This record gives sequence, structure tokens and C-alpha cells, in this order.
Amino acid sequence: MPVADASPLFSVISPVYRAEQLLDELLLRLHAVLTPLSASYEIILVDDSSPDGSWLKIQEHAARDPRIRGLRLSRNFGQHHAITAGLDAARGNWIVVLDCDLQDRPEEIPRLFQQALQGYDVVLARRTSRQDPWPKRAASRLFYALLSYLTGTEQDPLVANFGIYHRRVITAVIQLRESIRYFPTMVRWAGFRQSTLPVQHAAEGRPGTYSFSRRLRLATDVILAYSDKPLRLTAYLGVLLSGGAFLLGLLTLLRFILGQITVPGYTSLLIAISFFSGLIILVLGIVGLYVGKIFESVRNRPLYVVEATT
Repeated sequence: MPVADASPLFSVISPVYRAEQLLDELLLRLHAVLTPLSASYEIILVDDSSPDGSWLKIQEHAARDPRIRGLRLSRNFGQHHAITAGLDAARGNWIVVLDCDLQDRPEEIPRLFQQALQGYDVVLARRTSRQDPWPKRAASRLFYALLSYLTGTEQDPLVANFGIYHRRVITAVIQLRESIRYFPTMVRWAGFRQSTLPVQHAAEGRPGTYSFSRRLRLATDVILAYSDKPLRLTAYLGVLLSGGAFLLGLLTLLRFILGQITVPGYTSLLIAISFFSGLIILVLGIVGLYVGKIFESVRNRPLYVVEATT
């Protein structure tokens, strides 16, 4: 019977949600690719309070193989919080993060590791041909383009969580305890020597679990957490509109002096009031979002709560 290693060479972390029917195949393929690399590895499955039988399946596998470790969160904290829980528990010198939906192919792990041995601390899987539906791909490209502009750093829409990371990188990442979690951006912030590797991308083996509203919320959180450019853009807009209003006021005064204005314009007044009222509400809304995120950070709540472990 396999035995658990206190200091394994590899730790493989996979957040689990609605994956009861996929776990058998996922673990079978992980064992097949990890065993030739090293007998010293662990697989950490983090059940993000999945409503199906994923946790029971994790318990069954963990009871048979001590190299499999399971964490069950007390509620659905989200994919990136689940990844954080796995990173906190990982003991390996090299950490692999991949999704449980089998779109990230375990067979790519040896190639990622071989490239890492060439002197890289991070090797990210770059999906050369994504198998997602085109609306999802389009939304992803739009999000990464907007994130690149707002953060001032290049973001690749073909790179997600899948990759291999040296212990020193993960040590730096887990020191970041802000409440808004987005693993790829945190890895990029940590620095170190990073590379990408083209990989095949498989079709998703389960129904999509991220609704449009959840994706929109994640995108908003990430932009607010990693960029203050929306605040600066609203300040620039305010200066631009103030300059325009000043010029319009001078023009109106000049027309009044020349006698071109005899009746006050109700329509123009209503339009101006409505426009600037909407602008003020928009600016206050953006500032309010940032204040809300500051409030979340000040509360300093734990990033996740573990209900059970194997």
C-alpha cells in the first residue's frame, strides 16, 4: 500500500466542485503521470462545498491511498479561495495546480516539470486552442484586455491556473492574505523566473459552474483589487467635463451679451442636470466599491473555513 511522504516532491492541488463523476478518471490519470516522475507525491482535493457526492468520493479515495488528501470547506468560498486552502496545506517542493474538470490534462505535467528544470520557478500552461464555447472565449479575451489596460501589465487570456510552481513562489503567494483572491495575478505579482508552455486544452467534462453573474463579479473584484486606474480615470473625466462646462458657460455668457438668448432653454437645462447627476452617481458608485473592498479587508476574516479533512 502506498505511504504518505512528509516532504513529497510534488503536491498536486485541484479545487473540486460538482465533479463526482470526474474524480475517478482525474485521479487515475494523475497517478499514471506522477508515478514515473517520483513515488513521492501528494494529491490535495479541496471540496468547495460541492452539492453533489464529491466529498464522499474524495473520502473513498483517501481511505485507500494516503497520498490523497481531502479538504472540505464549510461553504462555497469560490475557486481561488479553494486553491488558497490547498496551497496552505501543500508540503511539496513543486506544486501543480489544475482544475478538476479535465480541461487541464494531467498528461501535460511531465512536460511542465521538464521545462521547470531548465531553471524556471514557474511554468504556466498556455492553452493554444481553447475548447470553451465562443461566448466564454470572447468574454475571457475582453476581461483580460481590460485587466491588462487597468493594471498596466500584460495579461494572457490563454493562461489560467494550470501550471507548476516552485515552493519559493508558493511561499510568497500564500503570504498575500487579501480577501480578494485571483491566483494567476498573485503569481505574476510574486515574480521569479516564469515561462509558458503550449498545451492541449480538452473539452470540459461537466456542465459549466460559473454563471455570467459570477464571472462578472469576479472580474469586478479583480479589477478593484489590483488597479486604482478606475479612480484616476474618473478624476480625468471630471477634469475634462469641468473644462467643457467652463467653455460652455463662457459661450452661453457671450451669446447672452450679444442678445442671442432671449428665452431660457428648458431642454438644455434638463439635459445638463440629468447628465451631471448621473455622472456624480457613477463616480460615487466607483468610490463606494473601493470603500467596500477596504471594509472587507479591515474586517480581516479568514479566507476560508475548513469543515472536514481526510
